[in-house]
Amino acid sequence: MKLIKRNNYQPSFPSFFDDIFTKDLFGMDRDFSPFKSNPAVNIKENDESFKIEVAAPGLKKEDFNVELDQNVLTISFEQKGEKEEKDEKEKFTRREFSYSSFKRSFTIPENVVNAEEINAQYNDGILSLNLPKKEEAKVQAKRLIEIQ
Repeated sequence: MKLIKRNNYQPSFPSFFDDIFTKDLFGMDRDFSPFKSNPAVNIKENDESFKIEVAAPGLKKEDFNVELDQNVLTISFEQKGEKEEKDEKEKFTRREFSYSSFKRSFTIPENVVNAEEINAQYNDGILSLNLPKKEEAKVQAKRLIEIQ
């Protein structure tokens, strides 16, 4: 059984256009958020469970929201910020606001994952979710059937 990835498609521009739309007149970045697109996700499966890893460096575990609703697992993040730069000598003020977010959803096959046992950890910039399989979904050991 496989997890089905729901892709929240966000188009990206070539770097030439990216520079035009993300830099101001002085070559400074307009967006200082850690994510310019969705973070990378790895999905692994073994005999006992599925494992989802989300690369999200620079965040805290409190920044994430992980929900399971009718076999759809959703991982999301939202961050708002403000950066202000002042120089009384030169008499200028620069204030920038930022907003970054992502949301990834995965459809979990029915009767495969034990929803009560799902757990998550955030270590070294990686959010790891462990989705244990139900006993009946685990790969059964090969056995010899005796013919009578």
